Amino acid sequence: MFLFPKQEKPNKMKLIYCAFISLLLAFSTCDTWQNLISDEEEIKAIMLNDVQLIGSHNSYKVAIEKPLLDYLFQLDSATGRSLQYEHPPLTDQLELGLRNLELDVFHDPKGGYYSNPAGLDIVRASGNTSLSFDEEENLKVPGLKVFHVQEIDFRSHQLLFRDALVELKNWSDKNADHFPIIITINAKDGEIPNTRKPLLFDAVALKNLDDEIRSILPKEKLITPDLIRGNKATLEEAVLKNGWPKIANIKGKFLFVLDEGDTKLDLYLENFPNLKGAVLFVNKEEGNPEAAFRIINDPITDFDKIQSLVKLGYMVRTRADADTKEARTNDYSRFERTKASGAQVITTDYYMPSRLFESDFQVIFEDGSYERVK
Repeated sequence: MFLFPKQEKPNKMKLIYCAFISLLLAFSTCDTWQNLISDEEEIKAIMLNDVQLIGSHNSYKVAIEKPLLDYLFQLDSATGRSLQYEHPPLTDQLELGLRNLELDVFHDPKGGYYSNPAGLDIVRASGNTSLSFDEEENLKVPGLKVFHVQEIDFRSHQLLFRDALVELKNWSDKNADHFPIIITINAKDGEIPNTRKPLLFDAVALKNLDDEIRSILPKEKLITPDLIRGNKATLEEAVLKNGWPKIANIKGKFLFVLDEGDTKLDLYLENFPNLKGAVLFVNKEEGNPEAAFRIINDPITDFDKIQSLVKLGYMVRTRADADTKEARTNDYSRFERTKASGAQVITTDYYMPSRLFESDFQVIFEDGSYERVK
Protein backbone atom coordinates (compact mmCIF):
# COMPACT_ATOMS: atom_id res chain seq x y z
CA MET A 1 0.00 0.00 0.00
CA PHE A 2 1.30 3.45 -0.83
CA LEU A 3 2.26 5.80 1.98
CA PHE A 4 1.99 9.54 1.53
CA PRO A 5 4.86 11.42 3.23
CA LYS A 6 4.86 15.22 3.36
CA GLN A 7 6.83 16.76 0.53
CA GLU A 8 7.75 20.22 -0.61
CA LYS A 9 5.80 21.91 -3.35
CA PRO A 10 7.50 21.29 -6.73
CA ASN A 11 9.12 23.80 -8.96
CA LYS A 12 7.49 23.85 -12.39
CA MET A 13 9.24 21.29 -14.56
CA LYS A 14 11.05 22.67 -17.60
CA LEU A 15 10.44 20.47 -20.60
CA ILE A 16 12.65 22.29 -23.14
CA TYR A 17 16.44 22.14 -23.05
CA CYS A 18 16.62 25.69 -24.35
CA ALA A 19 20.13 27.01 -24.40
CA PHE A 20 21.97 23.73 -24.68
CA ILE A 21 19.87 22.46 -27.54
CA SER A 22 20.29 25.75 -29.39
CA LEU A 23 24.06 25.46 -29.21
CA LEU A 24 24.11 21.87 -30.41
CA LEU A 25 21.60 22.47 -33.18
CA ALA A 26 24.09 24.80 -34.82
CA PHE A 27 26.37 21.80 -35.36
CA SER A 28 23.75 19.11 -35.99
CA THR A 29 21.63 20.20 -38.91
CA CYS A 30 22.87 17.41 -41.21
CA ASP A 31 24.02 13.80 -40.94
CA THR A 32 27.65 14.03 -39.92
CA TRP A 33 28.80 10.69 -41.30
CA GLN A 34 28.83 12.23 -44.78
CA ASN A 35 31.16 14.98 -43.58
CA LEU A 36 33.78 12.52 -42.35
CA ILE A 37 34.65 11.16 -45.79
CA SER A 38 35.55 13.34 -48.74
CA ASP A 39 35.51 10.68 -51.47
CA GLU A 40 32.04 10.32 -52.99
CA GLU A 41 32.62 6.69 -54.00
CA GLU A 42 33.63 5.81 -50.45
CA ILE A 43 30.45 7.38 -49.13
CA LYS A 44 28.36 5.34 -51.56
CA ALA A 45 30.06 2.13 -50.37
CA ILE A 46 29.33 2.61 -46.65
CA MET A 47 26.91 -0.01 -45.33
CA LEU A 48 24.52 0.31 -42.43
CA ASN A 49 26.64 -1.87 -40.16
CA ASP A 50 29.78 0.20 -40.92
CA VAL A 51 28.53 3.15 -38.87
CA GLN A 52 28.41 3.59 -35.09
CA LEU A 53 25.53 5.63 -33.66
CA ILE A 54 24.72 7.16 -30.30
CA GLY A 55 21.01 7.10 -29.49
CA SER A 56 18.68 7.63 -26.55
CA HIS A 57 17.24 5.16 -24.07
CA ASN A 58 13.52 5.52 -23.25
CA SER A 59 13.49 8.44 -25.66
CA TYR A 60 9.95 9.66 -24.87
CA LYS A 61 10.54 10.12 -21.12
CA VAL A 62 9.62 13.32 -19.28
CA ALA A 63 11.10 13.81 -15.80
CA ILE A 64 9.10 12.62 -12.80
CA GLU A 65 7.83 15.64 -10.87
CA LYS A 66 9.67 16.33 -7.64
CA PRO A 67 7.06 15.34 -5.00
CA LEU A 68 6.54 11.95 -6.65
CA LEU A 69 10.27 11.42 -7.10
CA ASP A 70 10.83 12.33 -3.44
CA TYR A 71 8.23 9.74 -2.52
CA LEU A 72 9.99 7.09 -4.61
CA PHE A 73 13.34 7.98 -3.03
CA GLN A 74 11.79 7.46 0.41
CA LEU A 75 10.40 4.07 -0.57
CA ASP A 76 13.57 2.89 -2.32
CA SER A 77 16.42 5.29 -3.00
CA ALA A 78 17.96 3.01 -5.65
CA THR A 79 14.72 3.02 -7.63
CA GLY A 80 14.42 6.77 -7.26
CA ARG A 81 17.95 7.34 -8.56
CA SER A 82 17.43 4.97 -11.49
CA LEU A 83 14.38 6.94 -12.67
CA GLN A 84 15.91 10.41 -12.37
CA TYR A 85 16.50 11.21 -16.02
CA GLU A 86 14.61 12.87 -18.88
CA HIS A 87 14.69 13.61 -22.59
CA PRO A 88 13.58 16.49 -24.82
CA PRO A 89 10.89 15.79 -27.45
CA LEU A 90 11.68 13.29 -30.19
CA THR A 91 12.02 15.99 -32.85
CA ASP A 92 14.63 17.82 -30.77
CA GLN A 93 16.64 14.62 -30.42
CA LEU A 94 16.58 14.07 -34.17
CA GLU A 95 17.62 17.67 -34.74
CA LEU A 96 20.57 17.14 -32.40
CA GLY A 97 21.73 14.30 -34.65
CA LEU A 98 20.51 11.19 -32.82
CA ARG A 99 19.53 8.41 -35.22
CA ASN A 100 18.47 5.80 -32.68
CA LEU A 101 15.45 6.09 -30.39
CA GLU A 102 13.64 3.74 -28.03
CA LEU A 103 9.90 3.54 -27.37
CA ASP A 104 8.13 1.54 -24.65
CA VAL A 105 4.59 0.58 -25.57
CA PHE A 106 1.63 -0.69 -23.54
CA HIS A 107 -1.35 -2.61 -24.90
CA ASP A 108 -4.64 -0.74 -24.45
CA PRO A 109 -7.14 -1.83 -27.14
CA LYS A 110 -10.21 -0.21 -25.56
CA GLY A 111 -8.52 2.91 -24.18
CA GLY A 112 -8.62 4.32 -20.68
CA TYR A 113 -6.88 1.46 -18.92
CA TYR A 114 -3.91 3.60 -17.90
CA SER A 115 -5.81 6.83 -17.25
CA ASN A 116 -5.47 8.61 -13.89
CA PRO A 117 -2.17 7.08 -12.70
CA ALA A 118 -1.79 6.67 -8.95
CA GLY A 119 1.27 8.93 -8.94
CA LEU A 120 -1.03 11.94 -9.35
CA ASP A 121 -2.88 10.93 -6.16
CA ILE A 122 0.43 10.53 -4.35
CA VAL A 123 1.40 14.09 -5.24
CA ARG A 124 -1.97 15.47 -4.14
CA ALA A 125 -1.93 13.45 -0.91
CA SER A 126 1.46 14.99 -0.09
CA GLY A 127 -0.17 18.42 -0.07
CA ASN A 128 1.13 19.49 -3.49
CA THR A 129 -0.61 20.34 -6.73
CA SER A 130 0.28 17.98 -9.52
CA LEU A 131 1.51 19.30 -12.84
CA SER A 132 -1.00 19.07 -15.66
CA PHE A 133 -1.22 15.66 -17.28
CA ASP A 134 -3.00 14.29 -20.34
CA GLU A 135 -5.28 17.27 -20.71
CA GLU A 136 -6.27 16.06 -24.18
CA GLU A 137 -7.28 12.68 -22.66
CA ASN A 138 -5.09 10.70 -25.04
CA LEU A 139 -4.99 7.82 -22.57
CA LYS A 140 -8.69 7.28 -23.20
CA VAL A 141 -8.08 6.70 -26.92
CA PRO A 142 -7.91 3.01 -27.95
CA GLY A 143 -4.48 1.87 -29.07
CA LEU A 144 -0.89 1.47 -27.96
CA LYS A 145 0.41 3.88 -25.30
CA VAL A 146 3.95 5.13 -24.69
CA PHE A 147 5.40 5.64 -21.19
CA HIS A 148 7.90 3.98 -18.87
CA VAL A 149 6.28 2.52 -15.74
CA GLN A 150 2.57 2.38 -15.01
CA GLU A 151 1.42 4.61 -12.13
CA ILE A 152 4.84 6.08 -11.21
CA ASP A 153 6.78 7.03 -14.37
CA PHE A 154 3.95 7.87 -16.71
CA ARG A 155 4.90 11.23 -18.23
CA SER A 156 5.71 11.05 -21.92
CA HIS A 157 6.20 13.50 -24.75
CA GLN A 158 3.86 11.32 -26.80
CA LEU A 159 1.40 9.19 -24.84
CA LEU A 160 0.05 7.61 -28.03
CA PHE A 161 2.33 5.38 -30.09
CA ARG A 162 0.53 6.65 -33.14
CA ASP A 163 1.38 10.27 -32.28
CA ALA A 164 5.04 9.36 -31.78
CA LEU A 165 5.07 7.79 -35.25
CA VAL A 166 3.43 10.86 -36.77
CA GLU A 167 6.08 13.08 -35.17
CA LEU A 168 8.84 10.88 -36.58
CA LYS A 169 7.29 10.85 -40.04
CA ASN A 170 6.83 14.62 -40.07
CA TRP A 171 10.48 15.16 -39.24
CA SER A 172 11.55 12.57 -41.81
CA ASP A 173 9.44 14.15 -44.54
CA LYS A 174 11.20 17.47 -43.91
CA ASN A 175 14.63 15.82 -43.93
CA ALA A 176 14.20 13.31 -46.73
CA ASP A 177 17.87 12.31 -47.08
CA HIS A 178 18.49 11.60 -43.42
CA PHE A 179 20.54 8.66 -42.19
CA PRO A 180 18.20 5.71 -41.48
CA ILE A 181 16.64 5.92 -38.04
CA ILE A 182 16.70 2.80 -35.86
CA ILE A 183 13.81 2.46 -33.38
CA THR A 184 13.89 -0.21 -30.69
CA ILE A 185 10.57 -1.14 -29.07
CA ASN A 186 9.78 -2.77 -25.74
CA ALA A 187 6.31 -4.32 -25.49
CA LYS A 188 5.77 -3.78 -21.77
CA ASP A 189 3.50 -5.86 -19.57
CA GLY A 190 5.62 -6.41 -16.47
CA GLU A 191 3.90 -6.27 -13.10
CA ILE A 192 5.08 -3.67 -10.57
CA PRO A 193 4.07 -4.00 -6.88
CA ASN A 194 1.24 -1.69 -5.83
CA THR A 195 0.42 -0.67 -9.42
CA ARG A 196 -2.28 -1.79 -11.81
CA LYS A 197 -1.53 -5.00 -13.64
CA PRO A 198 -0.74 -4.19 -17.28
CA LEU A 199 -2.56 -5.83 -20.17
CA LEU A 200 -0.56 -8.69 -21.63
CA PHE A 201 0.97 -8.65 -25.07
CA ASP A 202 -0.38 -11.70 -26.84
CA ALA A 203 0.10 -12.45 -30.54
CA VAL A 204 -2.81 -10.19 -31.52
CA ALA A 205 -1.48 -7.29 -29.42
CA LEU A 206 1.97 -7.69 -30.92
CA LYS A 207 0.51 -7.57 -34.41
CA ASN A 208 -0.94 -4.18 -33.44
CA LEU A 209 2.63 -2.85 -33.46
CA ASP A 210 2.93 -3.60 -37.17
CA ASP A 211 -0.56 -2.33 -37.89
CA GLU A 212 0.01 1.04 -36.22
CA ILE A 213 3.43 1.49 -37.82
CA ARG A 214 2.09 0.71 -41.29
CA SER A 215 -0.87 3.03 -40.73
CA ILE A 216 1.54 5.98 -40.40
CA LEU A 217 4.70 5.05 -42.31
CA PRO A 218 4.37 3.98 -45.95
CA LYS A 219 6.28 0.99 -47.29
CA GLU A 220 8.94 3.19 -48.88
CA LYS A 221 9.81 4.58 -45.43
CA LEU A 222 10.55 1.16 -43.92
CA ILE A 223 13.57 -1.11 -43.80
CA THR A 224 11.89 -4.49 -43.28
CA PRO A 225 13.16 -8.05 -42.83
CA ASP A 226 11.82 -8.86 -46.31
CA LEU A 227 13.92 -6.06 -47.79
CA ILE A 228 17.09 -7.37 -46.12
CA ARG A 229 16.35 -11.06 -46.75
CA GLY A 230 15.97 -10.63 -50.48
CA ASN A 231 16.20 -13.99 -52.24
CA LYS A 232 17.95 -15.79 -49.38
CA ALA A 233 16.11 -18.50 -47.44
CA THR A 234 16.47 -16.76 -44.08
CA LEU A 235 17.21 -13.31 -42.72
CA GLU A 236 20.28 -14.57 -40.89
CA GLU A 237 21.71 -16.07 -44.07
CA ALA A 238 21.16 -12.77 -45.85
CA VAL A 239 23.01 -10.59 -43.33
CA LEU A 240 25.89 -13.06 -42.95
CA LYS A 241 26.38 -13.57 -46.69
CA ASN A 242 25.09 -10.41 -48.36
CA GLY A 243 25.48 -7.95 -45.50
CA TRP A 244 23.31 -4.93 -44.74
CA PRO A 245 22.28 -2.34 -47.33
CA LYS A 246 24.40 0.59 -48.36
CA ILE A 247 23.31 3.73 -46.55
CA ALA A 248 22.93 5.55 -49.85
CA ASN A 249 20.12 3.13 -50.73
CA ILE A 250 18.16 3.43 -47.47
CA LYS A 251 18.29 7.13 -46.67
CA GLY A 252 15.08 8.55 -45.26
CA LYS A 253 13.92 5.20 -43.88
CA PHE A 254 13.15 3.64 -40.47
CA LEU A 255 14.24 0.28 -39.08
CA PHE A 256 12.21 -1.08 -36.14
CA VAL A 257 13.42 -3.77 -33.71
CA LEU A 258 11.34 -5.66 -31.14
CA ASP A 259 13.53 -5.78 -28.02
CA GLU A 260 11.99 -8.67 -26.11
CA GLY A 261 12.71 -12.19 -24.90
CA ASP A 262 11.84 -15.40 -26.69
CA THR A 263 8.32 -15.72 -25.27
CA LYS A 264 7.07 -12.51 -26.90
CA LEU A 265 9.27 -12.92 -29.95
CA ASP A 266 7.74 -16.34 -30.61
CA LEU A 267 4.26 -14.85 -30.27
CA TYR A 268 5.20 -12.16 -32.77
CA LEU A 269 6.52 -14.84 -35.12
CA GLU A 270 3.16 -16.59 -34.99
CA ASN A 271 1.92 -13.65 -37.02
CA PHE A 272 4.98 -13.50 -39.28
CA PRO A 273 6.73 -16.88 -39.68
CA ASN A 274 10.33 -16.34 -40.75
CA LEU A 275 9.48 -12.61 -40.43
CA LYS A 276 7.81 -12.65 -43.85
CA GLY A 277 5.60 -9.58 -44.13
CA ALA A 278 6.84 -8.21 -40.79
CA VAL A 279 7.79 -4.63 -40.01
CA LEU A 280 9.89 -5.48 -36.97
CA PHE A 281 13.22 -7.19 -36.71
CA VAL A 282 13.46 -9.35 -33.58
CA ASN A 283 16.15 -9.86 -30.98
CA LYS A 284 16.60 -13.55 -31.75
CA GLU A 285 19.85 -15.20 -30.73
CA GLU A 286 22.36 -15.98 -33.44
CA GLY A 287 21.76 -19.35 -35.06
CA ASN A 288 18.04 -18.71 -35.47
CA PRO A 289 16.70 -18.01 -38.98
CA GLU A 290 15.36 -14.62 -37.82
CA ALA A 291 18.62 -13.49 -36.19
CA ALA A 292 20.06 -10.27 -37.59
CA PHE A 293 19.83 -7.50 -34.99
CA ARG A 294 20.93 -8.28 -31.43
CA ILE A 295 20.29 -6.37 -28.20
CA ILE A 296 23.21 -6.98 -25.82
CA ASN A 297 23.11 -4.38 -23.09
CA ASP A 298 26.29 -5.09 -21.13
CA PRO A 299 29.37 -4.10 -23.17
CA ILE A 300 31.74 -5.09 -20.37
CA THR A 301 30.59 -8.63 -19.53
CA ASP A 302 29.68 -9.36 -23.16
CA PHE A 303 32.48 -7.41 -24.85
CA ASP A 304 33.97 -10.40 -26.69
CA LYS A 305 30.54 -11.62 -27.76
CA ILE A 306 29.60 -8.23 -29.21
CA GLN A 307 32.88 -8.00 -31.11
CA SER A 308 32.39 -11.48 -32.52
CA LEU A 309 28.81 -10.81 -33.65
CA VAL A 310 29.76 -7.53 -35.29
CA LYS A 311 32.59 -9.20 -37.21
CA LEU A 312 30.19 -11.87 -38.45
CA GLY A 313 27.81 -9.24 -39.80
CA TYR A 314 25.10 -8.81 -37.18
CA MET A 315 23.88 -5.41 -36.04
CA VAL A 316 24.22 -4.96 -32.25
CA ARG A 317 22.79 -2.43 -29.83
CA THR A 318 24.38 -1.94 -26.42
CA ARG A 319 24.28 0.65 -23.62
CA ALA A 320 26.85 3.23 -22.49
CA ASP A 321 25.19 3.76 -19.10
CA ALA A 322 22.31 2.47 -17.01
CA ASP A 323 20.21 3.54 -14.03
CA THR A 324 22.04 6.93 -13.89
CA LYS A 325 25.05 5.25 -12.22
CA GLU A 326 27.74 6.32 -14.68
CA ALA A 327 26.42 9.86 -14.84
CA ARG A 328 26.55 10.26 -11.06
CA THR A 329 30.19 9.17 -10.90
CA ASN A 330 31.38 10.52 -14.28
CA ASP A 331 32.45 6.99 -15.18
CA TYR A 332 33.24 6.63 -18.88
CA SER A 333 34.64 3.09 -18.73
CA ARG A 334 31.44 1.52 -20.01
CA PHE A 335 31.17 4.01 -22.87
CA GLU A 336 34.76 3.28 -23.88
CA ARG A 337 33.94 -0.42 -24.06
CA THR A 338 30.86 0.24 -26.19
CA LYS A 339 32.98 2.10 -28.71
CA ALA A 340 35.71 -0.53 -28.76
CA SER A 341 33.19 -3.38 -29.07
CA GLY A 342 32.14 -2.21 -32.51
CA ALA A 343 28.45 -2.28 -31.61
CA GLN A 344 26.66 -0.18 -34.19
CA VAL A 345 24.11 1.33 -31.81
CA ILE A 346 25.03 2.81 -28.42
CA THR A 347 22.20 4.06 -26.24
CA THR A 348 22.46 6.52 -23.39
CA ASP A 349 20.42 8.80 -21.17
CA TYR A 350 23.20 11.39 -21.37
CA TYR A 351 23.92 12.54 -24.89
CA MET A 352 23.54 15.84 -23.03
CA PRO A 353 24.56 16.30 -19.37
CA SER A 354 21.84 15.92 -16.76
CA ARG A 355 19.85 18.91 -15.58
CA LEU A 356 18.40 16.91 -12.68
CA PHE A 357 21.57 16.41 -10.65
CA GLU A 358 25.10 17.79 -10.83
CA SER A 359 27.17 15.95 -13.43
CA ASP A 360 29.25 16.71 -16.52
CA PHE A 361 28.80 13.19 -17.89
CA GLN A 362 28.04 13.22 -21.63
CA VAL A 363 28.09 10.37 -24.14
CA ILE A 364 29.27 11.83 -27.43
CA PHE A 365 32.04 11.01 -29.89
CA GLU A 366 35.35 12.86 -29.72
CA ASP A 367 34.48 15.12 -32.64
CA GLY A 368 31.26 16.27 -30.96
CA SER A 369 28.98 14.13 -33.14
CA TYR A 370 26.57 11.25 -32.48
CA GLU A 371 27.53 9.12 -35.48
CA ARG A 372 30.75 8.01 -37.08
CA VAL A 373 32.13 5.51 -39.57
CA LYS A 374 33.87 2.73 -37.63
